[in-house]
Amino acid sequence: MARIAGINIPNQQHAEIALTAIFGIGRARAQAICAAASVQGTRKIKDLTDAELERIREGVARFTVEGDLRREVSMSIKRLMDLGCYRGHRHRKGLPVRGQRTRTNARTRKGPRKQAVKLNAPAGKA
Repeated sequence: MARIAGINIPNQQHAEIALTAIFGIGRARAQAICAAASVQGTRKIKDLTDAELERIREGVARFTVEGDLRREVSMSIKRLMDLGCYRGHRHRKGLPVRGQRTRTNARTRKGPRKQAVKLNAPAGKA
């Protein structure tokens, strides 16, 4: 198994797809890295030579990925929360941040439905 940016890259996948296992690298960036390293994206990771893997490692090192990127994103969210701006409040409450509706949907952010508590009220007036 090849190790790039601290992540074990799957051997059976094509280079272009396997690079997306790294946080911060999507399909477009993986294609650009393969092109810069002069490696065909359709070749499997297990078939790449050590020199080609090293060129891919150098290409990945140009970008902010994995731990540094996660830290950067969390610091940005923390900054919004400290400022007390609208987006920061939404992050703090665990609600959608970018204007989506919350009356229905939004279950990804809000979590599972909470059961409404029904009190047994007397049938008539007392």
